Amino acid sequence: MKQYFNLFDFAQKVNYKTEILAGLTVAMTMIPESLSFAILAGFPPLVGLYAAFIMGLVTAIFGGRPGLISGGAGATVIVLIALMKSHGLEYVFAAVALAGVLQIMVGLFKLGKFIRLVPQPVMFGFVNGLAIIIFMSQIEQFKTMINGESVWLSGSPMFIMLALVALTIAIVIFFPKITKAVPASLVAIIVVFIVVLGLGIQTKTVADIASISGGFPPFHIPEIPLNFETLQLIFPYALIMASVGLTEGLLTLNLVDEITGTKGSGNRECIAQGSANILNGFFFGMGGCPMIAQTLVNLSAGSRARLSGIVAALTILVIILFAAPVIEKLPIAALVGVMIMVAIGTFEWVSFRIINKMPKHDIFVLILVAGITVVLHNLALAVLIGVIISALVFAWESAKRIRARKYIDDKGIKHYEIYGPLFFGSTAVFTEKFDVFNDPQEVIIDFKESKISDMSAIDAVNKITERYAKVGKKIHLLHLSADCRQLLQNAEGVIEINIMEDPTYKVAVD
Repeated sequence: MKQYFNLFDFAQKVNYKTEILAGLTVAMTMIPESLSFAILAGFPPLVGLYAAFIMGLVTAIFGGRPGLISGGAGATVIVLIALMKSHGLEYVFAAVALAGVLQIMVGLFKLGKFIRLVPQPVMFGFVNGLAIIIFMSQIEQFKTMINGESVWLSGSPMFIMLALVALTIAIVIFFPKITKAVPASLVAIIVVFIVVLGLGIQTKTVADIASISGGFPPFHIPEIPLNFETLQLIFPYALIMASVGLTEGLLTLNLVDEITGTKGSGNRECIAQGSANILNGFFFGMGGCPMIAQTLVNLSAGSRARLSGIVAALTILVIILFAAPVIEKLPIAALVGVMIMVAIGTFEWVSFRIINKMPKHDIFVLILVAGITVVLHNLALAVLIGVIISALVFAWESAKRIRARKYIDDKGIKHYEIYGPLFFGSTAVFTEKFDVFNDPQEVIIDFKESKISDMSAIDAVNKITERYAKVGKKIHLLHLSADCRQLLQNAEGVIEINIMEDPTYKVAVD
């Protein structure tokens, strides 16, 4: 277990100033998002902040890589809204804890490596979709509640909001040209905060979302019946939440790997996420997963170590306990401006430059994944559909590559030299290559440049042998690799074939 819980992995010289400032910036951007999603789901506001603290601290210390920020993410919370409405908060806590158990199992069985199956167009679509979601969620901040109905700001409140957002964006863009010693996003938040307080500007603040004062997360065992019916109820929600969390988390981890040029541990991240969600279930948290927006804020602030995530989590706890009255006065416009810049930085603009060089099916997958991510906010479903379509396209293209070189040797034996993989998608084309009635009495199928990959391929080989056997002709298989022969041995009793002696591979004589 040492590989999962070594606190000092990715050893490097830590820039304490950069890490602390990055952590403070992350905390400022995480608070309104966690509050917003908690309220959206019908949870008490503090449940969102507790999740941000617990997820942030546990994964910062034990997670799969430095720089990755976790919290009460909307991607996982959205999954639980239906359960909250139908059965209440206690069942939500139970589902969150069960999701954590499932995530730990994924990590222990080292299943995190399957994220490698996600193709680049799916990654582009995932990231672009998230960038659009981040941007659109900020647009919602330009609305206010009047008589229980959400309406757009108008008049002076709208102009003030736009001006403050523009000021924030300008500082984020131009301050790095002066110095990079302090994160531009943190400077922007502080400057806008001072301007609003100093000039007495009336604008939307964190307090308009919810109060954030409270105590330390209390230990709480979910008050639910411990029976099979309860498990049946919460398991589907827990499974979906675990899947969404791991999908977003592992994709975000890969993205951070690319940005930093380092390598994280997907399995370790699964275990850390799971542990944090179990704690959420028993300490009044709504659960969560890695947050790509806050992670990118962290990286853009210069963080490359675990300290910033720890600082961010502890800052949120300190704010809950002591500093809530001050933070509640923070103008939402400053946070909106920072998050808009994060959305712009998140979007893979390079996808526009290379789109005319991409195959049409990759373009389709990219747009589809981005569309599903934006419309349904279901990251796991978007990625799953993208991977399935990419796999089917690959299977179709591979199926078309199988071909056969045919000739008759001086002994009158006809040879079929097969090129390309023989699998479920290519069996029909493979079968069409043979001229059973016009072939000589003895035929050799040479698999030196091919491979029998699955049961469909075995069945195709069996049907060919049966067709030749019916007309009294004999068929041999040549140049089968060790794994192909193993497949055939596993199918013993299902098919009957002749494997010709091959000195190179030392196969047994039929």
